[in-house]
Amino acid sequence: MQYKPLRRQWTLLGRCLLGAVLVLLVGASGLRAQALKPGFDKAEYLELLRLHVRMSNPDSTFWAGIPAPRQFKLAYRSPVVGLDNQWELWAKAGTQPQVVISIRGTTKAQESWLENLYAAMLPATGELQLSPTHKFAYRLATNPQAAVHAGWLLGMAFQAEGVVHKLDSCYRRGTRDVLIMGHSQGGAIAFLLTSHLRSLQAQGQLPADIRFKTYCSAAPKPGNLYYAYDYERATQGGWATNVVNPADWVPEVPLTVQTTTDFNPTNPFVGVGAIIKKQPFSKRIVARYAYGQLAAPSRRAQRRYQRYLGGYVGKAVKKSLPKYQAPAYYPSANYVRVGPTIVLPADTAYYAKYPNDPAKLFQHHLFQPYYYLAERLP
Repeated sequence: MQYKPLRRQWTLLGRCLLGAVLVLLVGASGLRAQALKPGFDKAEYLELLRLHVRMSNPDSTFWAGIPAPRQFKLAYRSPVVGLDNQWELWAKAGTQPQVVISIRGTTKAQESWLENLYAAMLPATGELQLSPTHKFAYRLATNPQAAVHAGWLLGMAFQAEGVVHKLDSCYRRGTRDVLIMGHSQGGAIAFLLTSHLRSLQAQGQLPADIRFKTYCSAAPKPGNLYYAYDYERATQGGWATNVVNPADWVPEVPLTVQTTTDFNPTNPFVGVGAIIKKQPFSKRIVARYAYGQLAAPSRRAQRRYQRYLGGYVGKAVKKSLPKYQAPAYYPSANYVRVGPTIVLPADTAYYAKYPNDPAKLFQHHLFQPYYYLAERLP
């Protein structure tokens, strides 16, 4: 007659075990639900805009109409370094914590604009001598033809070590999900920082299980075609997005100059001289003249590009950063748009709200137009 109490005990134990299993399953489901997922996420981008717009901007008119962040809280603000560069760390607590590296864009400071104008290209792999005792080594691409914007590379270099140090601290506390966000100049630097951090992972200098996801918003073109290839390969599968308002002129800069030396080593221009030599004399003269008329202007433009936006602007950069030693420039100015792109829906309703106005050069580049258009995405 002892079986009834025993059965009740087993029933109670079974319910407890079932409850424990359910808790574990729910917990595991929660972990999966909160982990970073590849692909553009409208809600994620809007939250990043909400936190990014408040970066070092106590003036509420700058972010008027854009609500406060809903999930992330400011955890750290870096000192100002380099050419008036700064970044913030925002954190979201929970069973699957996430952090955001938010990179400030152009400011009103002259040094910040110098960074944009310092548009000669540097190799995507190399070293920057930031001071006599501070050498920054980087490998942003594997292709030796890859090159990037000198000013934004310099801005990234001054911030990268601080970012890595904070990421190490976050990792030790259990964070594995890292969002990288930048708007305008901050977006350009976000491209390069993403390449740098992923390169450190590949070299075993950062944990392989950190998940990086990047949003470059209103970003200009950061490098040439071979840099773009490497960036897109490294982030393929939905781990990076370039968000563009098609009415915004900033994603269209820097100016692009493509020459015959910007092509892959195997190309028809390599043997054009030999082909021309095989032509009859009269045709040879005409062909050589025509080819020179087509190819020479872009070569001259590229050399002038490097002379003015590398040499002359570089001297001004040197005055702001007297300990910086500029390396040899890469002979190219073939800037291209980089990464999978989300084009925001700038239609007639948008232009009614934000009309073209020559007196407002940054009308379409500010945060409010981007936030307004992003909200309208499906």
